[in-house]
Amino acid sequence: MNHELTERLISWIDILNTPLWDFLVIFLLATGFVYTFVTRAVQIRMFVQSIRVMYSSRQGAEDKHGITSFQAFVTGLASRVGVGNIGGVAMAIAIGGPGAVFWMWVTALLGMSSAFVESSLAQLFKIRDHESKQFRGGPAYYIIKGIKSKPLALAFAVAMIITYGLAFNSVQANAIIGSSSHAWGWDKANIILPLGGLNLTISWVGLVLVALTAMAIFGGIKRIAHFAEMFVPLKAGLYLATAFYICISNYEVVPHVFGLIFSKAFQFDAAAGGFFGSMFSMAMMQGIKRGLFANEAGMGSAPNAAAASDVKHPANQGLVQMLGVFVDTFIICTSTALIILISGVYAHTGGLQGIELTQYALQTQIGEYGDDFLAILLFLFCYSAILGNYAYAESNMQFLHNSPKSMLVFRIAVLLMVYFGAITSVPLVWAFADLSMGVMTTINLVAILLLMPYLKVLLTDYRRQLKQGVKDPVFKLDDHTELKKKVDSDIW
Repeated sequence: MNHELTERLISWIDILNTPLWDFLVIFLLATGFVYTFVTRAVQIRMFVQSIRVMYSSRQGAEDKHGITSFQAFVTGLASRVGVGNIGGVAMAIAIGGPGAVFWMWVTALLGMSSAFVESSLAQLFKIRDHESKQFRGGPAYYIIKGIKSKPLALAFAVAMIITYGLAFNSVQANAIIGSSSHAWGWDKANIILPLGGLNLTISWVGLVLVALTAMAIFGGIKRIAHFAEMFVPLKAGLYLATAFYICISNYEVVPHVFGLIFSKAFQFDAAAGGFFGSMFSMAMMQGIKRGLFANEAGMGSAPNAAAASDVKHPANQGLVQMLGVFVDTFIICTSTALIILISGVYAHTGGLQGIELTQYALQTQIGEYGDDFLAILLFLFCYSAILGNYAYAESNMQFLHNSPKSMLVFRIAVLLMVYFGAITSVPLVWAFADLSMGVMTTINLVAILLLMPYLKVLLTDYRRQLKQGVKDPVFKLDDHTELKKKVDSDIW
């Protein structure tokens, strides 16, 4: 595809993308406000309980019919924690200034309630696969079972498969290749074979990445959960340790950095422009957008992993996934922000944005090894994100057509897109991904608002048992006759 045609397609897609995402920024925040009110600030009042549930699930044994709650937690983080946490935060600061970090925090705080809602609903309406006997579910399932709208459910499933199964995986692969090329000079197309007078571009790094991905995805959700259980704590631990070292080494600057974040958050010296005009500052707009992309709260992605876990009460998994939003934004994204702001490079980047800005900031703090370290870390971030993305898409592929042949074709398509990302730039893929993700998110937000009565039943039941002194609440379908027609009795 030539450059001119690619640019034309991107411009056509952006005609839809621009107004769609202008609307979605408001819709996502509004939904977060609504559910913060409806749940009586569940993200604050039950935060300690979410830590208890996550910790207890880490100690529990895995059930043969599902993954543990902790494995669902890290599978969700595997997809959430990726390029956006390193490059997205840097871009927000480069464009919106230090104040953008404050608005990322606000967005995450509101989004935690939406994450609780969608993952609790995914648990309530999950099903048991007839062949594997494992649980699966997500927005497509709670839309068709709770709202009884097959067209909406199908539209969501298709959008999810395109976004997470295909487009996002090529983006993650491209980031891996780019960082290794920058650090070690590994060209993403470093073997050229003559084929019928044409040059066939081969990337050996891409082939290795495809092989590693195939090892995981052909094992299904359980193998992906085990990979995530190993990789996510490792990559997060390495990154947080680096950020902690930089903060300790520059402890006298840290108070000033937090002062900048808060003082610049409310300065409207640069308007966001576009649909919002002067309503939002650049810091506010960038913080909200990048925050939403980073934590994915309300988008309908994490519920696909949440539904696969075996828990005693649907609200348990809602609490655990709510904690995932907190870890993603308040801990990991904040670590990136501190690395960049402490270094001071954001003020004179020379045009650097995204991963390059974070790379430069690390080099100023830990020396020339910062480039190598970030390349290794990006591999861990992006590889686990590929697996998390696939886990989401797999559940929706099973919803559309669950057969061995269709799953084989789908897995091959995923591997091809991983390799495609390794050998090409992906602006067109990003544009398609933004559009499909926008459609997917809109459908999910409408769905969780329509399913509010079910969420109230779950949360009321959970809180009632806690007040009665029950340490580990159990959901019993027989106690809720209004749900029996829509919820599988062999599960609850």
